[in-house]
Amino acid sequence: MNLFNLSLRLKGFPFAKACTDFNTISDIASADYLPYIEKQRQEIVAYHLKHNSFYRGLTEGIHTAKWDALPIVTKKDLQRPLQDRLSDGFNTHNCHIHKTSGSSGTPFIFAKNKYCHALTWAGFKHHYSQFNLDLNHSKQARFYGIPLNQKGYYKERLKDAVSNRYRFSVFDLSDAAFKKTLHKFSNTTFDYINGYTSAIVQFAKFLHREKIVLTSVCPSLKACIVTSEMLFEDDKRLLEQALGIPVLNEYGAAELGLIAFLDKTGQWRVNSEDLYVEIIDDNNRVLPYGETGRVVITALYNKAHPFIRYDLGDIGSLSKSSTVKHPILETLTGRTSDIAKLPSGKTAAGLTFYYITKTIIEDTSVVKEFIIEQLELGRFKISYVSTEGLSEAKKQAIQTAFDTYLEPGLQLDFEQKKELKRTKSGKLKQFTSLV
Repeated sequence: MNLFNLSLRLKGFPFAKACTDFNTISDIASADYLPYIEKQRQEIVAYHLKHNSFYRGLTEGIHTAKWDALPIVTKKDLQRPLQDRLSDGFNTHNCHIHKTSGSSGTPFIFAKNKYCHALTWAGFKHHYSQFNLDLNHSKQARFYGIPLNQKGYYKERLKDAVSNRYRFSVFDLSDAAFKKTLHKFSNTTFDYINGYTSAIVQFAKFLHREKIVLTSVCPSLKACIVTSEMLFEDDKRLLEQALGIPVLNEYGAAELGLIAFLDKTGQWRVNSEDLYVEIIDDNNRVLPYGETGRVVITALYNKAHPFIRYDLGDIGSLSKSSTVKHPILETLTGRTSDIAKLPSGKTAAGLTFYYITKTIIEDTSVVKEFIIEQLELGRFKISYVSTEGLSEAKKQAIQTAFDTYLEPGLQLDFEQKKELKRTKSGKLKQFTSLV
């Protein structure tokens, strides 16, 4: 039974039409793709200029016929009542309403018209099919957060049942919880795993300690899709060894849907069917392929709410081998909100601290996971979950790495904890600057 298709249809989402249209867009020839993108950009801008007073306000006094002159829309711009941002004819009853995770520190409620939301799911269906995964029939093992209040809890469980998935909570990552997780895998025909990177990595570490390859107890598994958090190469190797299946890295956002998906060639193929992705510098100028900057995205079909040249808050680059039809995401190095300022005036992405520390800490199995916080300009706190405290030699090695790769004189505080604090959605925010 096609429960997923049925659930969308019952909610009024034209999924069948969206799938047909998505395939039609995918079949557009490379030579004709730039005209398609330009046409859709013009149409979505013209629509919101005519039907959305919020967007008209943002573009007041701007030459809107010139794409590069259009304003960069930030998350702070969108932190106002949703009703003030909806286009004419849309309300909370006739479109998809959701809230961003807040992992960037700037959460807000957004809307998508039903066709736009259906097109998002058509994109997921298209990309998953490359790995023989079907949203209707493939059973998903889901490592996500879940509301702890009774109403929210049972609502999510019902959604999981309709969507043919079983949810493992990421709020308990103990060995006792993982033993129950392993038992569920042993008696359930799961087709794939999907969820937050950090939680699945912890499950893989448990399997590694127990000397178990997951496919030996659940041979039906085909793939693991990690999302929402950074995936390091050594973690990817661990996942592939412990799970026994290919690991696919997915990049998306609640307000936009699927942004990029690892394809069979090992490249991060950008969704160019219903999104338009740009990389810009600090002066809002578009950067050429190969250069790193802020990720700015336009939702080409969202008529309910304008996401036009929307600054997602991430830093990345498109490969020099990209084309208009097939943009390739080469790097994704973190969030603009994760930039750390150092006493010398130098700046560094928070990912830099995490990566340097990770390479030193995780050569031993006693440390399960850790996060880094910048407390003051030259002071950082490393909180970690471990079976034993870090030795002085290990702490000195981390200090030396900070001196070498960043700058000398940074103060490091270490704190061993029983567990690390996650966001309400269950994500682990790996670096936070309080400066």
